[in-house]
Amino acid sequence: MSMSTTRCQVLVVDDDLSISAVLAEFLEDEGYAVEVAKHGLDALAQLRNGLRPCLILLDWKMPVMGGAQFRVEQQRDNELAAIPVAVISAHITQDATEHVDADAFLPKPFTLDQLSATVARFCL
Repeated sequence: MSMSTTRCQVLVVDDDLSISAVLAEFLEDEGYAVEVAKHGLDALAQLRNGLRPCLILLDWKMPVMGGAQFRVEQQRDNELAAIPVAVISAHITQDATEHVDADAFLPKPFTLDQLSATVARFCL
């Protein structure tokens, strides 16, 4: 674990608490600080309260506020627009990713190696 990794923070946004817990535990074991939000509105509240992660791992299909609406709101806010987003979803095919406004895409199911490589692209 490098010193740069321990300072990096990741925001996991997923309505499935079991998935959020697994992702958070894995990323914490990798040396990242992790915050969890249960939907896009929760994530926006955390970000507007000062959270500045190196990456947002964003589920696309969630109640209250899904990934697409979250991205619209994030892009409207100049302070939040530059935070990179990796979409994690079983509901978007690889061919459809060109229509998803994201910096990276992880189709569910994905391996922990794929997750680690994606996070490292933005957080190291």
